[in-house]
Amino acid sequence: MSASALKIGLVGLGSMGKNHLRILSMLKEAELVFISDLNQQAAQQLAATHGTRAVADPFAALDTVDAVVICTPTATHADYIMHIGKSVKNIFVEKPLAATVEEARVVKDFADANGVNVQVGFIERYNPAVQGLKDILEKSERVISVDFTRTNKLSSRITDVDVVIDLMIHDIDLALYINGPARSVAAHGFARGDVIDFASTLITHDNGRFSRIQASRITEKKMRKIEATCTDMFVDCELLRKEILITRQSEIVQAEGQPYKITATQEAVEVRPQEALLSELLAFIASCAAHPGDNYPNAKAGLSALEIADTVRNEVLK
Repeated sequence: MSASALKIGLVGLGSMGKNHLRILSMLKEAELVFISDLNQQAAQQLAATHGTRAVADPFAALDTVDAVVICTPTATHADYIMHIGKSVKNIFVEKPLAATVEEARVVKDFADANGVNVQVGFIERYNPAVQGLKDILEKSERVISVDFTRTNKLSSRITDVDVVIDLMIHDIDLALYINGPARSVAAHGFARGDVIDFASTLITHDNGRFSRIQASRITEKKMRKIEATCTDMFVDCELLRKEILITRQSEIVQAEGQPYKITATQEAVEVRPQEALLSELLAFIASCAAHPGDNYPNAKAGLSALEIADTVRNEVLK
């Protein structure tokens, strides 16, 4: 283990926590000092497999680490951040930042006041197809609208959040990341009681762009895609297959005595293969040593996404 490796503790060993454990245990940039879970027997078994140690009380081990990764249920995020942040100044927390907007505001204020570096687990920012799309749109003549579609069947492991927090919040964050701050939000959807299973949202951004976001966990079909309409091109971005296709209008021609004919060209953009979680954790490790920059999904970004998600939920349920 490198002497300069960041010493990290991992709290929460559910499905996502195990994914973090897999990546962290193989990174030369990180030393996984401890893992912790309410299921102590499972934690002990995983610790033995991955060459680390399991602790029953993670708060008692905070003096041994430089950073903590939190993969616990949403309802616990705020308490963990506030408690851990008193001793450790680098925290990664899986999305959402907190269970409510009010908690998220308290967490952001706490992080700002105490100099705590918080990264929220908006993993799609690190999808190489999203990075490629963002680069393309930054070179566009003008972006008019970006459409986000995310569907999945209801997961048995997701029991504490609806489709807005489970799925849509990823694309809310991407909409803000790609198109900038929101001016207004409108939404409609379908709910069973107070649990939303389908939601459709229109965000109007300060720069005049639109984001149309649809999320569903009603059907079995799984989709993750982004489509961008620009004055000079149309861009299809497939997040699961990590593919980008650009359609450009090339020319309008008219033969004598014939109607107008529009010809177009299509261009496939190469996307480098890269596991998003690996990129995400490497970005977190790098941020612990230097200022992460404006595009980093920090506590402010976590709060902004949760505020819009809350507006969507209120619109759908009213």
